[in-house]
Amino acid sequence: IPTNPTASERSVFESIVALADHVVVTSDAAAQRLNSSFTVERHKVSVIAHGATIPLGIALKRAGRPTVLTWGLLGPGKGVERVIDAMSSLQELRGRPQYVIAGPTHPKVVATEGEAYREARMEQVRNLGLTGSVVFDPAYRSGSALAAMVQSSAVVVLPYDSSHQVSSAALVNAVASGRPVVATAFPHAVELLNTGAGIIVDHDDPEALTSALRRVLSDPRLAGNMAAEGRRLAPTLAWPVVATSYLTLAQRLLRERRALV
Repeated sequence: IPTNPTASERSVFESIVALADHVVVTSDAAAQRLNSSFTVERHKVSVIAHGATIPLGIALKRAGRPTVLTWGLLGPGKGVERVIDAMSSLQELRGRPQYVIAGPTHPKVVATEGEAYREARMEQVRNLGLTGSVVFDPAYRSGSALAAMVQSSAVVVLPYDSSHQVSSAALVNAVASGRPVVATAFPHAVELLNTGAGIIVDHDDPEALTSALRRVLSDPRLAGNMAAEGRRLAPTLAWPVVATSYLTLAQRLLRERRALV
């Protein structure tokens, strides 16, 4: 949902909304933007959260070095350079944390720029002397393998460049997995982490990012409280709950349509 739509974007978007019986967005931030940036009928807009698979059983034991994790398709805008810079100041912490950047490069980025962004980040790591503390893992994971990686992390960091992102699957999965989160202040993060499941930092404040990571990695009580809040929120994000919300909405729309016949 663009913040400042062009005339063409506005025309196309409003035409689609006008034709739809109902519109679903995945965050309150998205609903607010839709209502403020476009001419829509407010009663046609509902918020149903992005879903997540809730881990079952006992949380995995975290052995070895504490892991700071970012995952997803890599490319400009991911913001991992911020965390790489921060890692220089975190090496004296107990256990010498490592930063894992997991996931392949985005196919669209590969098509236009090749692996230039990944290679630039690898050069950044070498220049900072962090070769043993930053890991690039280009494997694609899904399902249980991704869940295990997330659960094994000490903290998930989402350092995105965008200040307009109103939906993040990685954010939802991190919270639902009971992992502490540090994120830049994109709208979905501000919304989902406001009860204590994570720490929000400004995009242009590298000291705040470093400080937030340091706090989570060195204060077990803080990390535990954040994880507990994520687990409290998890049931509201479970896919069956999300599916029920869609089903309830669909049934209401059918009843309304029948009433008009």
